[in-house]
Amino acid sequence: QVQLVESGGGSVQPGGSLRLSCAGSGRTFSNVAMGWFRQAPGKEREFVSVISWSGGSTYYANSVKGRFTVSRDNAKNTVYLQMNSLKPEDTAVYYCAAARGPSISGGSYPSSYNYWGQGTQVTVSS
Repeated sequence: QVQLVESGGGSVQPGGSLRLSCAGSGRTFSNVAMGWFRQAPGKEREFVSVISWSGGSTYYANSVKGRFTVSRDNAKNTVYLQMNSLKPEDTAVYYCAAARGPSISGGSYPSSYNYWGQGTQVTVSS
């Protein structure tokens, strides 16, 4: 059974940090790009970041650029999202996803992904 499982979410004050992890199982994801999306209550799911199969290329939404960093460890079949300087507007359920191909091209579109995790809640509040 192919699975992506996110962890590391929680509650944090504005300005704080969290590190999300997404562990894959059932197949290797080392040969595909991996993305992060988020969905706030009452809003559409939105793109956050994507990383190529090798980790050599990354792309971020403007809203998180300079604050979030995506990385991966292919030996562990795991991708990470380091989130710093968190803001209340970052509050959402965060999802990781495995792309259909190795590059970040098209990585901001949900249709580019064929496996999704169940999500992890991130709440930023004072």
